[in-house]
Amino acid sequence: MSSTTDHPTAAKPFVANLQRMQWHDGALWFVRSKRDRQAASLPEWEYLRELASATKAHTQANLAELLETFERNATAQGAVVHWAADAEEHNAIVLRLLQEHGVERVVKSKSMLTEECHLNPHLEAHGIEVVDTDLGERIIQLRDEPPSHIVLPAIHLKKEDVGDTFHKHLGTEASAADPQYLTEAARGHLRNKFLNAQAGITGVNFAIAETGGIVICTNEGNADLGTSLPPLHIACMGIEKLIPRQADLGIFLRLLARSATGQPITTYSSHYQGPKPGGQLHIVLVDNGRTKLRDSDAFREALNCIRCGACMNTCPVYRRSGGHSYSAVVPGPIGSVLSPASDTARHRSLPFACSLCGSCTDVCPVKIPLHHQLLAWRKEIARQGLLPASKQWAMKAAAVLFAHPKLFGAAGWMGRTALRLLPHGLTHNRLNTWSVERELPQAPKSSFRKWYRQHRRASAPLPVVTVSDAEKQSRKGDDE
Repeated sequence: MSSTTDHPTAAKPFVANLQRMQWHDGALWFVRSKRDRQAASLPEWEYLRELASATKAHTQANLAELLETFERNATAQGAVVHWAADAEEHNAIVLRLLQEHGVERVVKSKSMLTEECHLNPHLEAHGIEVVDTDLGERIIQLRDEPPSHIVLPAIHLKKEDVGDTFHKHLGTEASAADPQYLTEAARGHLRNKFLNAQAGITGVNFAIAETGGIVICTNEGNADLGTSLPPLHIACMGIEKLIPRQADLGIFLRLLARSATGQPITTYSSHYQGPKPGGQLHIVLVDNGRTKLRDSDAFREALNCIRCGACMNTCPVYRRSGGHSYSAVVPGPIGSVLSPASDTARHRSLPFACSLCGSCTDVCPVKIPLHHQLLAWRKEIARQGLLPASKQWAMKAAAVLFAHPKLFGAAGWMGRTALRLLPHGLTHNRLNTWSVERELPQAPKSSFRKWYRQHRRASAPLPVVTVSDAEKQSRKGDDE
């Protein structure tokens, strides 16, 4: 886990497949367009964003008190609340609960927190079968891949890829690519897993301090089956998922689905207040670096994220490079803010995987200033001396040039001359990765300074506007 992520290198295979890259770009832009139509259908859209941002800011400011309130109210409803300082403790708690109940088979709905904690391999290493029940998650689990998107985990795959995967693991017909056929096959496969599961693990979209309840949003109803059939329900949530009041929930439910997939609301928004009759509900509250992020003035607002994925759907870099190129649990703009907070050295290239166009900030439903935070991360990475040597030298050379006008002029002359004289093969070869998709500009005949001096001398002086005595008297009369 300590190896360094180099986003340009990791993105290269995806970008090189031009057809898949363009298809991926178009598929996500289709989702982004649906989001725009849904946002435009609500006159109060910006007001909702303001309310959500203010509610999250209030929650961050009072997090300790609200968490205690949530624990008290959830316990009063019959749930058991556990606290985990980090991923290791979270995994140990979940494993202990499963072992205490003699569980060998678990169904799990989509949860980015359990991905963050690497729960699946931990449980499987202890002999427990874990089946992801979200269709996209199940597809990539069968392929032994991580999710490439937090809402659309298999968006990087075409239906033909899914057909090949199901043929290999579920025994469907070879080369089958009909979505209805593949969906039916997955449904039959998962139905048996639900019926035989001894426990259900879910994530949490929202936890309400006022009531002690939790809310889970899905489009497939898989979380509802996973919590209704087995007697044991374990809900894993980051502490940032808290909201203060039941009345606040409507704000976020209206924003979440519209921002994520362009739907008016998620198909299933299930509320859990205490365990079902005869069952048990355990809620694991996980910090895992969130308190540290909350203490940061520059990056605290990243904790407001409701994991809708809107920033990924709109990001021109993400759409063209794919989620796996980020080598992080959460990819895209929000992942490029969160990942360096957990391991700056490892993820130091991610804040530079950004054009700073600001589109992510524009669509974020809780108004996280994402592109400003990415810019702040670049400054922080430079301050920690984590920039590659080539970029450090280039920046230092630029600082010297900009501080000495004569040197800047001489460098400009050398650059223009080099552009005219250097052989093309000297700059465009396999050793210069920058030039793979770029051409050098044509050299201008002279410098901008020379052009500016010539045209400024030649330009006519600005006309002097004079006011006659009669006009002065007229204006005075108007003023009176």
